Amino acid sequence: MSTKEAGPGEAAPPGQTARTTKGDAYLAADAREARGKAARAVAPRASHAEFESASDRDPVAIVDEDTPSRVPELVPIRYGRMLVTPFTFYRGAASLMANDLTATPSSGLRAQLCGDAHLSNFGGFASPSRDLVFDLNDFDETLPGPFEWDVKRLATSFEIAGRDRGFSESDRRAAVLASVRAYRESMRQFAAMNNLGVWYSRLNADQLVARLRSEKDKKQAKTVERAAAKAQTKDSMKAFAKLTHLVDGEPRIISDPPLIVPIAEFAEAEGRSRDEITAAVLALFDGYRRTLQPDRRMLLEGFRYVDLARKVVGVGSVGTRCWILLLLGRDDNDPLFLQIKETGPSVLERHHGRSQFRNHGQRVVEGQRLMQAASDIFLGWLRNKEGLDGLPRDFYVRQLWDWKTSVDTDTILPRGLELYASACGWTLARAHARSSDRIAISTYLGKSDVFDRAVADFAVAYADQNERDYATLVEAAKDGRIEAKEGL
Repeated sequence: MSTKEAGPGEAAPPGQTARTTKGDAYLAADAREARGKAARAVAPRASHAEFESASDRDPVAIVDEDTPSRVPELVPIRYGRMLVTPFTFYRGAASLMANDLTATPSSGLRAQLCGDAHLSNFGGFASPSRDLVFDLNDFDETLPGPFEWDVKRLATSFEIAGRDRGFSESDRRAAVLASVRAYRESMRQFAAMNNLGVWYSRLNADQLVARLRSEKDKKQAKTVERAAAKAQTKDSMKAFAKLTHLVDGEPRIISDPPLIVPIAEFAEAEGRSRDEITAAVLALFDGYRRTLQPDRRMLLEGFRYVDLARKVVGVGSVGTRCWILLLLGRDDNDPLFLQIKETGPSVLERHHGRSQFRNHGQRVVEGQRLMQAASDIFLGWLRNKEGLDGLPRDFYVRQLWDWKTSVDTDTILPRGLELYASACGWTLARAHARSSDRIAISTYLGKSDVFDRAVADFAVAYADQNERDYATLVEAAKDGRIEAKEGL
């Protein structure tokens, strides 16, 4: 299907997107409302219930498409993690859903997309002002595209997570509808706000607790308070205690292969000198520092390099080249852990065109800064022009742990899932409102629940497809088409 964009202000045919320009921000509100109303003729809100997979579609082939770019010995771990449940499969199959969404109706109203807005990619972390904020926290696939792609990815994740927990159909639908309703109603609120008001909007732990207490939901309020208190202990000091030990009086990152491989062991396995690899990494690190603001660069320069290790992270990210870097500040009780994570082209680029950024690390960082209310002070990027395999690699850098917390999908109850869905819907709307024509999107969505119900129906249909695709991956592992290592 063609992905040629329509001109500024034009409604795009189904499957296509409309191009926005800098001048769009200065259109009068009534002209932007007219754009939203026009989009309903292109893709009626009820049409978003539609989903039908291609008959010749091979889910394993699509998921496996980027395997050649990954570290070969780690790919079986990726598949092992995806095979745990249909929900973990969904988490690792962003490319598959992007492929499927291409054939669905498109409003032509664009925003900066997360690209992988499932519920586990939301969570709490420390803002630069040191309060615990709730926001999107994974932007590996970020790229501009139709706003509804993120909404459908999010809503479907609640349907699948609810199935994973054994929730009833009504409980699952309540959570899905809560996510979409919160998105629609919040976008309406953002459409009525001035630009700075939107930009400064954020959701922190104290606001969540206050909201729950105002709704007389003391149990959930206490749950959030406990999670916030626990999150504030998950920082570089905790990482230092958990991930290091002393070797000849100097802190060193522990060895836990294949999940954590210190640089000394990695260099030996590669037949390279540790000093050679370390020198190359530090040279790249200088390039990363130049992507930081001057004040943050000065802060970083107060730390010295201590150790480096390769670390396996996530589900879909397993097999990409990810490193953790240990630095120390004024003394051995002043650690800083940075994560250096490889990123390639977004899974959305095949469907919406190449990123404007030549460096995919920069693509991630710029998308994150645009969508988040508050971003990590050490967020930056680098390029290794000649990696260990001789190929150029792009990376972005952030703190490893900085009050990180996320929802526990293994223990959450229906009421908690519904409340969490509302928080995610609000957050996604805020993220989109910062980069999109929020007035047009709000007008398109309208005051009724037509869009909500359509996306909820889509979520059920796609969750059914996800289960079939998961079963196909299970069979592929059994018959040897793919290799999977479970339990890692």
